[in-house]
This record gives sequence, C-alpha cells and structure tokens, in this order.
Amino acid sequence: MAATRSLSRRLESDPESIERDLFRLVLTIIELVRQLMEKQALRRVDDGSLTEEQIEGLGTGLMRLEEAVEELKGRYDLATADLNIDLGPLGMLLSD
Repeated sequence: MAATRSLSRRLESDPESIERDLFRLVLTIIELVRQLMEKQALRRVDDGSLTEEQIEGLGTGLMRLEEAVEELKGRYDLATADLNIDLGPLGMLLSD
C-alpha cells in the first residue's frame, strides 16, 4: 500500500513542470547531437576532405541550429547548464 502511495505521488506533477522537463530533455538531446556534428565537421575541415562550399554550408547550418536552440531555451527560461546531465563517474554529458 505504501509503495502505491509513493508511486502515485511521483506521478502527480504539475503539467507545466512535466512539459518543461520533457522539453529540457529534448533540447539536451538536440544539443548533444549539435555538438557531435560540430566536432565531426571540424575533423573533416582539418582533414581537408571538404570543399569551400561544403565548409560554408556546414558552418551556416550549425549556426542556424545553435540559434534555434538558443531561441527554444529562451522560451522555457533554460540555460545551457540546465541541459547538461551529470553522468556520475563519466562526468557531464555536454562539453562546454
């Protein structure tokens, strides 16, 4: 009986809080993918495997993605630090 009450308390949450937390998780995943894409793009630039047009396109795309993430963070009053998840002994999920 106590376990049922405990579970029901955890499930009862403010709908706005749930929406914000879910949005925070989605933005965390988007930010992680953006950072990975940026690192891969920099590796490809350093390798010389991209044309000037490809470099320009990647840079523009990454800048637009970063701007969109910043705008979305503003809607929910989130900072980049809010998106970072502590993975314990592995450290933080997102790089600075």
